[in-house]
Amino acid sequence: MSEKTLAPVADIGDYLKLGACTAVMSQPIMSYALTTSPSIGAQTWIGIMYNLVKYTAPAFIFGILYTTTRTTINHRELTYGHYLKNMWHALFIPTIWWTFIYLLVMPQMQQVNQYHDLGSFLWHFVNGNAAPHLWYNTMMLQFIILMPVFWAIGRWCGQNTKRGIIAACAAVVIAALWLWFYDTQIFNGPHAQDWYLFDRLFISFFIYGVFGTLAWQYREHFDRAIMKWWPAIAVVFLATFWWTNHELFSYGFPINLGNAPYYKPSMTLYDLAAIGLFSALCLYQVKAGRPFTKFVHKFANFAYKAYLSNVFWSQCLWLLFGKTLTTANTWVGILVLYVLTWCISFASAFGINAIWSRLKPMIFKSAAVA
Repeated sequence: MSEKTLAPVADIGDYLKLGACTAVMSQPIMSYALTTSPSIGAQTWIGIMYNLVKYTAPAFIFGILYTTTRTTINHRELTYGHYLKNMWHALFIPTIWWTFIYLLVMPQMQQVNQYHDLGSFLWHFVNGNAAPHLWYNTMMLQFIILMPVFWAIGRWCGQNTKRGIIAACAAVVIAALWLWFYDTQIFNGPHAQDWYLFDRLFISFFIYGVFGTLAWQYREHFDRAIMKWWPAIAVVFLATFWWTNHELFSYGFPINLGNAPYYKPSMTLYDLAAIGLFSALCLYQVKAGRPFTKFVHKFANFAYKAYLSNVFWSQCLWLLFGKTLTTANTWVGILVLYVLTWCISFASAFGINAIWSRLKPMIFKSAAVA
């Protein structure tokens, strides 16, 4: 019997993916709200809330690598080609369709600059500039392509504790060097404008991929440590949350959310603490047999597709009534837009999948007859 069959209703990866997707949908809405020139008090709370949900990309990468490692690493008959074929249908095709929609239907959502010919259109298509959140897709899909690297790391480590420590330490060193490079050359350096694409290189999130792989490989040790030390992890979470807010507000007002990047020691520690707390929540609820685990597992399978569409829906709602509502009352506007965006994004993900599931057999049957 496969490990996938033996797995609980939901795993840590499911909790992280759904938690990340749910939180990240608030980020564009908070950015919209700042354009209405809210009060200093409202800006302060928007900055705090933005930092609170700034664990999303690392959590998603950790979750993807955890679940992918769990379901594939011991399946020797699974070839890289077959794996990529599965990922093509699950991740790449939805990414392609939604990127087309953003570029053709909402060209105003492009970042940095606008496409003006076929070459620049194709460049925006692949570099993540088609919409504010698509930089993440460019980064995440690199992990999908590089999955054999993480298989190799996981298989080399096995359950050998010394090798696991070596792999973890190597990931920490690589992360530390990258954070130093990013801070001195890009964020606070001379290449803030021309090297902006560096923030979507897989190396920026490499530590979360390695840790996600190791969390599954050493799951007995990881699970036991998380359940034992979660109060200490919560303390780290609160301390680093204060640290990230202190850094953001040191730049003064008006609040610029660009001053809260992922690539800082404070945010890295905060993200790892958030991942630890989500892991503890999952382990507790799975062990207790909570019905909520079924909800998490089901919705986590559609989290990526809901994420792809969320900016489209939030922008539509913003243009329809959101800007007027948020200008009148900042927090009512943010809350209403967020709840509606979450509901519509997941509804569209489930709905499109249901429609395609019905149309696909008919289309291929017609093609076969022809």
